[in-house]
Amino acid sequence: MQSNIYVGLSAQLALQRRLDTVANNVANASTAGFRAEEMSFEELLTKSGQKSSQTGVSFVSQGRTHLSTEGGEITQTDNPLDIAVRGDAWLAIQTPTGPAYTRDGRMQMRADGVLTNLAGDPFLDAGGTPVQLNPDGGPITVNKAGTILQDGNNLGAFGLYRMPQGANLTRGHGASVITDQPAVPEIDFLRTGVVQGYVEKSNVNPILEMTHLTTLQRSFDAVSNVLRETESSLQDSLKTIAGS
Repeated sequence: MQSNIYVGLSAQLALQRRLDTVANNVANASTAGFRAEEMSFEELLTKSGQKSSQTGVSFVSQGRTHLSTEGGEITQTDNPLDIAVRGDAWLAIQTPTGPAYTRDGRMQMRADGVLTNLAGDPFLDAGGTPVQLNPDGGPITVNKAGTILQDGNNLGAFGLYRMPQGANLTRGHGASVITDQPAVPEIDFLRTGVVQGYVEKSNVNPILEMTHLTTLQRSFDAVSNVLRETESSLQDSLKTIAGS
């Protein structure tokens, strides 16, 4: 009977972690370039007892999180300082903790001409140097390969990078991600590229996440009911033993 309590507690812990990730996804459903967080769980089986009639007890693992790499919807803004990436590539930015990668291409220009995201992190070119414009120059044009033109002058190109297969992505500063393996510069612009005057939305599906939230809450309540019934049965058994 006691194993029921431990199994129920492991289920509650797993459900709580999943609830937290879903709630965070819903909260960032309108965050440009945001990548939804998902979780995977494993069954943990204890060793069976010495008697052949005894079987192992199944628990659920704490779960492992991973970020969804599916693209979000791309919407037109007509702002020349907005860019979106088509395909599997990422823009590079320099954050306070080091290089990171993002799909949020909303830019602003500092007084010195450096292009940053809305949090103030500079966008990087293919060589890892902050992208810089002429602050007194005219509007810019960005082609599919990320090349920047201003007043007819080529000012370089945005660095586009692809994540290696099997790379583990973790949440970085803002909507950015950090990879545990070096990102690879993108050179194939037939399937990948930049579009100017567009912004990529979050890849979170709010309706689906709200459905998950409701299902998880019901599962959490069901496990809580089982724990309460188990505790009540245990107390009744103790009363019976004490009265005998």
